[in-house]
Amino acid sequence: MGLHASGTSDPKEVRNWRIHFLAFAVSMSAMAIGYDTSFIGGTQALVSFKRDFGLNVKSQHVRDTLSGNIVSTFQAGTFFGSLLTFPFAERYGRKKGMVLSSIVFCIGAVIMTSSGGRLPMIYAGRAITGLGIGCASLIVPVYIAETSPPSIRGRLVGIFEILSQGGGMIGFWINYIVDKTVDPIGPTQWLIPTALQLVPGALLFAASLLAPESPRWLCQQDNWDQARVNLTFLRMLPRDHEFIKEELAGIKEQIEFEASKGGAETFKGKVKEMCSKGNRNRIGIGLILMACQNLTGVNIITYYSPRIFETLGITGTSTKLFATGFYGVAKTIGMVVFSVWLVERLGRRKGLIYGAFIGSLPMWYIGGYVMRADPAKVAAAGQYSRNGWGYLAMVCVYLYGFIYCLSWQGITWVYCSEIFPIGIRMICVAITTADQWLWSFIVSRTTPYMITSLGYGTYFFFASLMVLMGTWAFFFVPETKGLTLEDMDKLFGVPARTGGCSGGNSLDSGEKGQVEKRETKFVGEVRGGSMEIGVRARI
Repeated sequence: MGLHASGTSDPKEVRNWRIHFLAFAVSMSAMAIGYDTSFIGGTQALVSFKRDFGLNVKSQHVRDTLSGNIVSTFQAGTFFGSLLTFPFAERYGRKKGMVLSSIVFCIGAVIMTSSGGRLPMIYAGRAITGLGIGCASLIVPVYIAETSPPSIRGRLVGIFEILSQGGGMIGFWINYIVDKTVDPIGPTQWLIPTALQLVPGALLFAASLLAPESPRWLCQQDNWDQARVNLTFLRMLPRDHEFIKEELAGIKEQIEFEASKGGAETFKGKVKEMCSKGNRNRIGIGLILMACQNLTGVNIITYYSPRIFETLGITGTSTKLFATGFYGVAKTIGMVVFSVWLVERLGRRKGLIYGAFIGSLPMWYIGGYVMRADPAKVAAAGQYSRNGWGYLAMVCVYLYGFIYCLSWQGITWVYCSEIFPIGIRMICVAITTADQWLWSFIVSRTTPYMITSLGYGTYFFFASLMVLMGTWAFFFVPETKGLTLEDMDKLFGVPARTGGCSGGNSLDSGEKGQVEKRETKFVGEVRGGSMEIGVRARI
């Protein structure tokens, strides 16, 4: 059994090394996202960072506020970066957008590295790196989805998430390594993890320069000759191959359908299009998915796991960083399993359903453990328990990270990058990406207060939300596994198109009959049961 979606017409040649390497190369942006999100917390805990930035003479309340400000400036940058980028990517292309994001990110990283103990420069650098990250988190998943064949699109977008979690894992471990091996007398200890941001940024810059432009964007610009060249290069097929003709015909059909509506090129026209039948439900699903991704409670686990580890006798900066590093390992392994096997075998819909229900179980247990053992009180009293229930709680922390990345972490990005029509794809993904960063900000800022006021009830709250998420996914999220990007309109209930392809010389005569063949194939696959459609959301 192959590790790709069944029920597609993709020839085996399109699942080639070139498309996998391209996805890996541009996903250096994801490594930057993961690394930038995870390294800063451990770096702030380093003795040298506290000394050089004057945090060692501040009260705990002031340190918490400063830490929150550093997080907030980054998330504000990602929010605005994702919203402000889509006009650039629509006008100048995905390739130039990725180049721009890498340059902006590297500028922010340089500012942070050269801050020399000045907190305002850390704030400025975090905000600018956030702009670059927001830009990349919008463009790169869309670019990968637009260049991928249907049978492995989920896997290739999953590479983006693998490197995101891999970058996060490196961010966790690099702080542990410098804490153990670098003398804290000088600034070198905190400069190393800060400067390492430049590595994925530089790699993304190089990859973006060498990457071919998205064929679908080129088709939007009416540059069909270059689109055919790029598509042939990516698919590693002859330019007159039946699959190339069919893919270009599908793109042409959708572009002409979007153009036939009139006014779709203006911002007002795009807003009107987003509110139309078959599109408003897609946007609703995308917004809810990105909100739910953060409402799984993953930030609660990340925040509270050091206290759980303390009750097992794990104390000190290095040992806490060591234990947290394995949380990053568990999440990375989960993403690898998701991308290599789960996303194209189990599918998006079932992954969300199973991930929500099964993922809630560790959260229920951790809530029960905190309720009975009261680890914060035990740790404050200097008492450390080594019973099996405490060890099971630690296992549940890792298990939850594994299940979360196996399902909700990766599927949401794959789903939102593939479901929108080409005419409004970038603005829709911009909105859903900004929504993700907004909810990340909300949850991360409210997490400490929820733990203080609700205690163990916080875990029960998020476990209950996960059960509700699974129920919602069962009723309202249709399956997209194996479908082409152009077939999403039929899946989400867009009114039937009339007229088909209207001539023109951008496609040769052998391609003009492909639209009817695609229509027949889609209906046959649905009726044959090779694709599970699920229940369509009607909003």
